[in-house]
Amino acid sequence: MLEMAKRGVTGRAVLLGLLLIPVNVFWVTVVEVKWYSLDGSCLPLFVTPVFILFLLVSLNLLARRLLPRFALSRGELLVVYIMVALSETLAGHDMLQNLMGTIIHPYRFATPENRWEHLFFHYLPPWLTLPLEKDHPVIKGFYEGNTNLYDPDIYRPWLKPLAAWSALIFTLIFMMLCLNVLIRRQWTVNERLTYPIIQLPLELTREEGVSFFRNKVMWAGFATAFVLGALGGLHHLYPFIPAVNVKQTDLRPYLTTRPWNAIRRLTVSFYPFMIGLAFFLPLDLSFSCWFFFVVRLAQIVLGALMGWDRGVDFPYLNEQGAGSWLALALMAIVGMRPYWPKILQALLRWDSPVDREEPMRYRWAVLGFWAGAAFVLWFSWRAGMSLLVGSIFFTLYLLLSLAMTRVRAELGTPHEIYFVNPRRIMTVVAGSEAFSNQDLSMMSFYYWFNRCYRCHPMPNQLEAFKMAESANISSRRLLGVFLLATLFSMVVTYWANLHLCYAEGATAKCRGFKSWLGWESFNQLASWLQAPQEVLPAPITALSAAFLFTVVCQTMRRRFLWWPFHPAGYALAVSFAMDYFWFAVFVAWLIKAVILRYGGMRLYRQAMPFFLGAILGDYTIGSLWAIIGPAANVLTYKIFI
Repeated sequence: MLEMAKRGVTGRAVLLGLLLIPVNVFWVTVVEVKWYSLDGSCLPLFVTPVFILFLLVSLNLLARRLLPRFALSRGELLVVYIMVALSETLAGHDMLQNLMGTIIHPYRFATPENRWEHLFFHYLPPWLTLPLEKDHPVIKGFYEGNTNLYDPDIYRPWLKPLAAWSALIFTLIFMMLCLNVLIRRQWTVNERLTYPIIQLPLELTREEGVSFFRNKVMWAGFATAFVLGALGGLHHLYPFIPAVNVKQTDLRPYLTTRPWNAIRRLTVSFYPFMIGLAFFLPLDLSFSCWFFFVVRLAQIVLGALMGWDRGVDFPYLNEQGAGSWLALALMAIVGMRPYWPKILQALLRWDSPVDREEPMRYRWAVLGFWAGAAFVLWFSWRAGMSLLVGSIFFTLYLLLSLAMTRVRAELGTPHEIYFVNPRRIMTVVAGSEAFSNQDLSMMSFYYWFNRCYRCHPMPNQLEAFKMAESANISSRRLLGVFLLATLFSMVVTYWANLHLCYAEGATAKCRGFKSWLGWESFNQLASWLQAPQEVLPAPITALSAAFLFTVVCQTMRRRFLWWPFHPAGYALAVSFAMDYFWFAVFVAWLIKAVILRYGGMRLYRQAMPFFLGAILGDYTIGSLWAIIGPAANVLTYKIFI
C-alpha cells in the first residue's frame, strides 16, 4: 500500500480525479460558453485545474495535521491534477466547444441567399451531424433554449453523431499518446528539456506544499497579483473603485495616419500570470518573442508604406506562421536522430531494455499509432474524404501537434496559432481546385479541431509524463488513467454543453457559444465552391521563406553562442500567439535580464517564488471571480482578455 501511494496511481486518487472532472468540466463550460468570463483554457497552464490543486493541497495540509491517515501523497495529488487538466483539453476553448458550434450550424443558418443547402449539404455525412429542419425542436431548442434535454426525442438524435466524433477524437488522442511515448525519453532524459509549465504544480505539491506555502517571497507575489485582480473585479462591478489596468490597453487610437493605421491590432498588457510564466522562459526566447513581434509590425507598416497591401493579405502572416511551425516540426523529428537506433532496437528485440521503463513498449506504441492512423483514414474515407487528401491533412495536423508539443516542453510558452491549419496550408499551396468538392467539405467539417490549438491534448500528455517522473509515479499505470480520464471527460463535456445550450440557448443567452466558428467553416467552403481559390506565388513564397528562415535561425543558434534569436520566437510572433502577451513577455525578459546581470543565479533562484506566487495569485482571484459571477448571475471581471 505504501508503494502504491508512492507511485500515486491509487484507487482513491483515481476516484477523486473522476469526481472532480465533472466539477471542472461544468465550471469551464459555464464560464466559457455561457458567461465568457474566464478564458482559462486558452493559456498554456490551465487556470481552473491549478486552482483546484491549490485547494486540494491546502485541505491536504489540514488533513495531515488532523487526520494524517486520509492525507494524500504528492503522487496522488499530481494524479488528480493530471486527470483534471486532461479533462480541460477536451472541455476547453478549442476542442469540443468548437464541435458544438459546428455540428448543426449549417442546418440552422442556411438561407436562400447563402445557398448552403444547394452547395454542400449533400456532401456532409448524415451520421456526423443532425440533418434536420432549422425549426425542428432538436435544432431550435439547442439555439433558443428553454428545452428539456432529457426528453428522449431531444437527446436521442445526438447519440449517433457524438459517438462517431468520439471515436475519431479518441483515436487521435491515442495516436498522440503513442507519439509521446516514442519521444518522451529523448526529450525528457537525453535532452533534459525543462518543461517550465509544470513548475507551479510541482512546487505546490513538493513536500505536500509545506516549503512553498511558508515562503514569504511567494506570498508577496501572490498578494500582488491577487490584489490587482481583486481591485480590477471590484472596479468592473463598481466603477467608482479605482483599479490598475493590467489588461490590454489599445494603442490604435494613437495610430491614425497611414502607414501606421495599417496595424490592425496593437495593445500593451501587464498580465501578472503572463509575466510570471514568461519569467521562466529562456532569455533568448523571451527576447525573440517580443522582438519578432515588433518585426511583424514593421512588415505591416512597410507594406502599407510601399502599397504592397492593397487588395492582398501582405505580409502573409498566416503563411509565415505555417512555414515556421512546419520547420519546427521537421527539426524536432531530425533532432531525434540519435535516438532512432534505440527505437529500432526496441522494435526488433523483444527483450530490449531500452523501453522497459516507458509507459508502453515501443512496438506497441508504433503499432498503436499506425492502427490509429488506419482507423482515422478509414473514418475520413467513409465520410467522403479521399485517402490521399486524408493522409496529407492528418500528416500536417500531427506535424503541427508535434511542433507545439516540442515548444511547450522546451520553452513553456503560449501557442495561440490562429489560422495555421491543414485546410489553409493545403489550399494555399495547391489551390482549392486541386481538391474535390467532397474533400473541401470534409476539410471544412474537420475545421473545428484544428482552427487553433490552445488546449491541445498532446503537450499536456507529455507534461503529465514529466510530472510523473518527477514524483516517482508509475507511468504505465498512468497510461490507463489517461485513457479513462479522456473517455469520461468526453461524455461529461458533451453533457455539459448540451445541458447548458438547451437550458439557456446557444445563441440566446450563451455569450461564449462559438457560432462564429461555424460561419468560418462554411462561409469559406461556400466561397471555394462558387469561386475557386487560385494558386498565388506570394503566399507560397512567404511560407517557403519562413520555413527557410526558421531552419537558418535554428542552425545559427546551435553553431554560434552569440546568436540572439530563437526560431520558436519567430513562429510564435507571426502566428498571433504574442498578440495579447508581447509586452508582458518584454517586461518579464527585462526583469530577468537585469536580475541575472546584476544578481546572478543566486538572485534568480531567490526571485523564482515571487513569480510562481504571481501566477498562483492571479489564477486564484480569476477563479474566485469565475465562481462569484455565475453564483450571483452577473458578468464579472476576467483576468485574461
